[in-house]
Amino acid sequence: MAGQKLYREKTDEITPKDQTDINMAVDHYTRIMGDIQALFRSRLQIQILLALADGNKTLAQLREITGSSSQALIPKIRKLETSNYIAISEYEYHLTAVGRILTLKIQDIILFKSVSRKHKGFWDQHRVDAIPIIFLRDLGELYQTEIISDTNVDIFNVYFNFLRMLNEADRICIVSPISSPAHTEAVAKRAMEGVTVDLLVSKELAEQFSRQPYAEKIAEVTATARGKVFILDPMPKLGLTVTDKAISLGLYKLDGITYDSTTDLFSKDERAVRWGQRLFDYYRDQATELTF
Repeated sequence: MAGQKLYREKTDEITPKDQTDINMAVDHYTRIMGDIQALFRSRLQIQILLALADGNKTLAQLREITGSSSQALIPKIRKLETSNYIAISEYEYHLTAVGRILTLKIQDIILFKSVSRKHKGFWDQHRVDAIPIIFLRDLGELYQTEIISDTNVDIFNVYFNFLRMLNEADRICIVSPISSPAHTEAVAKRAMEGVTVDLLVSKELAEQFSRQPYAEKIAEVTATARGKVFILDPMPKLGLTVTDKAISLGLYKLDGITYDSTTDLFSKDERAVRWGQRLFDYYRDQATELTF
C-alpha cells in the first residue's frame, strides 16, 4: 500500500518537482525557440519525420507520401540530417535514436491536439481535471473515440450503449459515481453469466447497495467467484466503464456537482481501451473490497 500511496501522490496533482520542470521548460523554450519554430513551421520536415516513424523510406516513397518533389524535399532532408534526426543507409532514410524520440513527442502533441479539437465541446463542458494528470498526458490515445449522447429522438442512447458494452464483454470494470436499479440489474446479470465484474463505488453508493432494490442484485454479483465490489474514497469526479472490448467515459459538468449521464466518450479502439484499463487499475489500487 505504501507504494500505491506514493504513486497516487505523484500522479494526482502537480508536485513541486513538476512545477520546477515547468519553469525549466519555459526557460529552455526561450533559449531554443528559434529551433522549435523552424522545425514546426516546416510541413515537410514534420511529414518526413512522421513518415519514417513506421519504417525506412526511399526518396521516391517520401515524394509519394508528402506529395512534394525531390527539389523541395532534399533541402529539408539535409536539415534533418544535420540535426541528427535522420540518416541514410542503402538508399533508404531512417530515424536516428534522437530522431525517433523527437518524432514520438511530435506524435503525442499532434494526437493530443487532435483529441482536444475533435471533441472540443465535451472537454470544454466538463470537469476534465477529474482525470489524473498522468492520464491527461496520454489523452492522445483517445483519438479514435466518438461521443454517445442522449437526444430528443433517443433519450436512452447512453444507457442502451452501456447495455451493449456489457452484453459484448468477457470482462467488465466500472467506476460508478451514480447507479440505478436498472444499471445494477444489468451488471448482476452478466456476473451471474460468468463474466468477471469489478465495480468501484463511493461510500454513499455502497450504503445504497445495502438496501433494496439494490441489495439482492449486489449480493448476486458478490456471490459469484468473478464478481467484486470495491469502495473508493474519495470518489473521482468521473464515471468509467471499460471492458475487454470497449471504453465509455463520463464526466461531471463544470459545476463539479452534477454528473452528466447524458453524454459519454466511447471507443472500441485498442489504444483507448488500454488507456481506460490503466485508469481503472489506478483507482482499484486505492479501493477497499466490500463484503456483505
